[in-house]
Formats: sequence, structure tokens, C-alpha cells
Amino acid sequence: MIHKIIDKKDLCPGNYLIEVEASNVAQRFQPGQFVIIRIDEKGERIPLTVADFNTQKGTITLIFQVVGKSTKQLGILNVGDVVLDCVGPLGNPSEIKKFGRVICVGGGTGIACIYPLIRALADTGNEVISVIGARTASLLILENEITALGSRTCVATDDGSKGHHGFVTDVLMNLLDEYRNSGGVDRVIAIGPPVMMKAVADITKPRQIKTIVSLNSVMLDGTGMCGSCRVFIDGEMKLACIDGPEFDAHKVNFEDLISRLEMFKEKESEAINYYSSKAGVKK
Repeated sequence: MIHKIIDKKDLCPGNYLIEVEASNVAQRFQPGQFVIIRIDEKGERIPLTVADFNTQKGTITLIFQVVGKSTKQLGILNVGDVVLDCVGPLGNPSEIKKFGRVICVGGGTGIACIYPLIRALADTGNEVISVIGARTASLLILENEITALGSRTCVATDDGSKGHHGFVTDVLMNLLDEYRNSGGVDRVIAIGPPVMMKAVADITKPRQIKTIVSLNSVMLDGTGMCGSCRVFIDGEMKLACIDGPEFDAHKVNFEDLISRLEMFKEKESEAINYYSSKAGVKK
């Protein structure tokens, strides 16, 4: 079954939104889950978190950043083009219930992953405070959509071009201090680069605030057979695709996760350079 692209938007440099026909996924999707897509018969399998879904149209919305050959190829596709495979929903859904006051931290394309969680948590009656960040204002995504959900939204940019001049972790620390004498914070959820998630965990652990992260480990089949997405949680090996993707941030071995993600950087660079030269597209 092929999956037609019915909408595409350039969100910011190197970041795209596509709406894809995938009725089976749309009908069963829950926040926190992901899909694995394959562009064509020779394509690699790419895990992507579902940012939104529409059961009436039978579509899902995917937001991705061009980081390698396959995402480069995906970014070139336009409305009317098709994706060969879209498998899912995969992974365990997020725990959604009334926790109280929840801070959701999203960095980079992690903002797209945390967006459905913010909406679901707000719909469940939580007081949600959203913290989103990027290197610069032009790379911020979904700010208007998150603000429209009615949650308090705080922005941080590394270069100070919008919001707080600094990191999302700076904003998080300020918020934790602000709410300390007014009931505190019941839960923190962070999705973004592993270094950012580790920094969030380092902040919340001594404060004993339950913190959840979604891990984007190296993944191939997404069903637990290959073992490539292994992560270490409290010293025990887990598979992000079937045991996660969400885990207790205070138990994650981030050093191992970051090291594994660095393993294929050189090969990714070679692949995208080769594809760009063959396809005649800009790197």
C-alpha cells in the first residue's frame, strides 16, 4: 500500500512538514507513538514521531529535519508524490492522565514530538507549561500551534533572537524556582537532542521531580527483532522501539546513548554527499 503526500510545508531551513495518507495509523495512533517509513523499495527505514493525525481524512502529519540521505530524499518529495511504506503506530503510548502541573520541554524537532503530548495533557485537565527552544528564531517550529492550545509558552534561543537568550534548561530552572512556593511541579517531560534531555534530567533529579524523556536511539526494524535501538535504563538493557520510546529520565544512561548516536555520523555524511551529487540537489 502506497501513501500519498497530500500536504507539504517548509517550516524553516531544513525542516519540513508532510501530511500523508495512512488511515490505519491515524485510526489507532496515540500520543508518544511513532511510525517507520520507507520511501521506495531501495530506501532505508526511517523512524518518525507522529506530530498530528486526522481520523476523518485518514492522514498523519510528520515533521522531520534533513540530517542524512533518506531525510534529504524525503524532503525533495512534493504533494502528490508517494511513500511506499508507513508502518505503525509503533512504541508505547505516553502516560496521559491528570498529574497536576506539567512542564513540557521541546528542543529542535523534539518540539514536533512533544506537541501532541501538550495537547493531550491539556485536554486531560493538567496545567501545562511549554518550553520550546532552537538555535535561532528562524528554526523555531509550532510556536503558534502550541500557544493556541492555551498553555503558558516560553521560548528560548541560543542566540537570543527570540525569547530567552540561552537554553531551554535555563528557562526550566527559572520555572521550577517560580513554582516552588505555589505547589511545585508534578512532572517534567523533555524531548529533543540527547544532550538537552540529559541536562533536563540533571536539573530535575536532585529536586525529585518525575521526568520522562523520549529516546531517539539508532533504530532499524522498530519491532524489537534487530536490537539496534538498545538503551540502558538503570543498568538494564531495553529496546527503545518496544520498551519505549519513553523512559524515566533519571535512569537513562545518556553517555551510552550519545556515544551510539555518534557511531554513524561519518557514514551519514558520506551518504548524503553521494546522493546530492547523483541527484543534482543542494547539500
